[in-house]
Amino acid sequence: MASTVTTRATTRTPRETVGRTRETVARAAGRPGRLRGAAIASVGVSLPARIVSNAEISGRLGVSEDWIERRTGIRARRIATADERLDAHATLAAQRALERAGVSPAEVDLVLVATTTADDVMPNAAPLVAHALGATRAGAIDIGSACTGFLSAMALGCAQIEARRAASVVVVGADFMSRVTDPDDRATAAVFGDGAGAVVLTGTDEPSRIGPIILGADGAGADFIFVERVEGLIRMRGHETFREAVSSLAKATTRAADAAGVELDQIHRFVYHQANGRILRAVGERLDLPVERVVDCIGEYGNTSAATLPLALAFSESEGGLRPGDRVLIAAFGAGFTWGATVVEWGTP
Repeated sequence: MASTVTTRATTRTPRETVGRTRETVARAAGRPGRLRGAAIASVGVSLPARIVSNAEISGRLGVSEDWIERRTGIRARRIATADERLDAHATLAAQRALERAGVSPAEVDLVLVATTTADDVMPNAAPLVAHALGATRAGAIDIGSACTGFLSAMALGCAQIEARRAASVVVVGADFMSRVTDPDDRATAAVFGDGAGAVVLTGTDEPSRIGPIILGADGAGADFIFVERVEGLIRMRGHETFREAVSSLAKATTRAADAAGVELDQIHRFVYHQANGRILRAVGERLDLPVERVVDCIGEYGNTSAATLPLALAFSESEGGLRPGDRVLIAAFGAGFTWGATVVEWGTP
C-alpha cells in the first residue's frame, strides 16, 4: 500500500526559490572567481538574570565554596528559570549583535545556532531564532559539536561568505547546561551555567580577517564527556578530560597560528573555551603565554558550552582587551572529542 506524506503548505514556488538563491549569490558576488573576505562585525550576549553562587551549591555537594573555586575557577554562574527558553536568549543575543553591526534582519542570509540543549528535539533552535529575528530570507541550521559548536558554526558561516554564497551570517552559541546537569554530581554540578552569545559575520572586499579555521575530532574519547538520551544528564571523566583538553587546545593554538602565518607573541588575546580555570592556566603555561593575554571570565559565568566563546569575546571587548585590528586567537575543546582554533583580526575594515 502506498504511503501518504503530509507536508506543511508553503507559498514559495520552486521557481521563486531558485530566483531567491540566484539573487543571494549575485548580491554576495563582487568579482567572480575570487574568494571574498569575511570579518566579525559585532558580538552580542544574553544571560539569565538568576545568579547562583558557590554558597548555594557547596553544602549540597559536601564541599566548601573555596574548594569549588580552587578546582574550577568559578565563583558563580547564571541559571535559567524553568520558564525561560534557550531560543529566546539566542534571539536576544543575535538582535544585539545585529544592532551593533548595523545589519538589518532582512539582510541576513544564514542563521547558525550552535547548541546541544535546544528547547525541543524538533524543531531545531535556528529556524525559531531566524523567525523571531525577522530574518525572513535566511536559511537556518543548528550545529551540534558540543563546546566546539560555536567555532564549527563560524567555519561554516565563513565558508559561505568566502564562497560568495552569503553576504551576512549570524552565528549563535547558546546552551542551558543546567537542563542536563545532575545537581548532586560533584564532577559537574558546580561547573556548568547557562547563556547565549552571537556574532555577525559580514563579507569584505579585502582579504579575510578570519584565518584558516582548524577543526579536529577523535571519537575514541566519546565516553569521557557524554549525555545518554535515556538519562539525559551530562557525565564527565574529569581528570582524563582535563589532560586531553590541555593537549588539544595547545596543539590547535600552534596549528592555527602557523596557518595564519603569525607568531604567538604577535597575538593580542587568546580566547579559549571557558571550561575550567585550571585548564586556561595550564594551556597558558604550556605555551608560555603572558597571563594578561589569556582571557579568563569563567569566574562569573561558569562553563556555558557553545556560548563560552562569544561570551568571552564580549567580555574582553567590554574590558578594553579587544580593539579594532587586534589579533585574537579563538580555540575550543569539547565532547566527542572535538576541537578547533583560528586567528581573527578583530573588527571590520
